[in-house]
Amino acid sequence: MAELAEKAGITVRTVRFYRERGLLPPPRREGRIAWYDDHHLARLRTIAALLERGHTLTGIADLAAAFESGRDVREILGLDGPTEQTPVRLTPEELADRFEGRFTPEDLATALELGYLAVDGEEIVHLSRQLLEVSSALVREGVPLSAVLAAARRIRVHADALAELFVGMAREHAVGGAQDPAAGVDRLRPLARSVVDAELSMALDRALRT
Repeated sequence: MAELAEKAGITVRTVRFYRERGLLPPPRREGRIAWYDDHHLARLRTIAALLERGHTLTGIADLAAAFESGRDVREILGLDGPTEQTPVRLTPEELADRFEGRFTPEDLATALELGYLAVDGEEIVHLSRQLLEVSSALVREGVPLSAVLAAARRIRVHADALAELFVGMAREHAVGGAQDPAAGVDRLRPLARSVVDAELSMALDRALRT
């Protein structure tokens, strides 16, 4: 446990706390010796990434329970609305095949840090089928996955700013007569995507001209 905590950059007390909350599966035991492996380390890194993105420990515990029970995790991930961000379960081999074997341990660590991947026992869960398909297509076009993930990190900053803009618009103008901003955002979602798509298309044209 001490070695696991050191590799994860947390304290032994935190590891014990996660075990007690059901966030970390039990170790393999041989007599009085408890063995932790890469799956436990990956789970701890997933927890850290989700905490960094604003998820609570209770929410993460619910997500882990959903994974382990095989239930649909769309509601827990907040994906019940009109969205294409459907989680995908993959074995490590299937994930490697998606990227034609060009998926390094460094890429895995980055994807975990960004919150795109979660590890559940022997399986890996990608939190967005759409992003999985797009990123694998970019790799097939010759873009290294490390470059795709680096771009994703930069894009997220702008995406968060755009989301804040449209959420503010829905709240300020009570879009659709709804007092709940979430309902207003759901009405604006397809329009927001169309605006961003059009602006990006024009920006690409300007970049090509210059």
